[in-house]
Amino acid sequence: MKSFFKKYNKFTKGFTLVETLVAISIFTVSLLGLMSVLASGITSTTYAKQKILATYLAQEGIEYIRNARDTDVLYPSNGNAWANTFKSSLSGCVSAANGCGFSSYTIPASFFPCSSSTACKLFMNNNGGYDANSGGIDSGFTRKIWKNNIGADEVRIFSNVSWVQGSGNYSITFSEDLFNWVP
Repeated sequence: MKSFFKKYNKFTKGFTLVETLVAISIFTVSLLGLMSVLASGITSTTYAKQKILATYLAQEGIEYIRNARDTDVLYPSNGNAWANTFKSSLSGCVSAANGCGFSSYTIPASFFPCSSSTACKLFMNNNGGYDANSGGIDSGFTRKIWKNNIGADEVRIFSNVSWVQGSGNYSITFSEDLFNWVP
């Protein structure tokens, strides 16, 4: 009996090659699944960050136009500030295809037509702000502003921010109606 246990112990001391290969393959499949979940999480986080930035930039476009309206109406330079100054400054911004951009460094508002998507690119400046001034790093975002005349004393302003991430094109558009609040 003693010799049987010696032989048996001799064969059960380690793993066989097949057992080792099965263990390695199970570990590899588990590791690949974990890496796939992590990569998906990173992609989703990056998309969420880009969408939040695009949302802020679109809202900034609306706020800038609202500020231009308020400045033109409160400090008129020629007669009817609503019609002669504010609406005329946006006269070239009448469709999504031919929207306008602006430089946040210019006061009062200075709008320029976006003849192509590169004309409306936003650049990140040294202070971490975004601007159409090409003196910074290309942010990957483009912003177009345009208006639709609703009535004599009302315009609808649109602010569209778009970006490319991976193989997809994304955009977000905000709109707001602005009124001539000074008769």
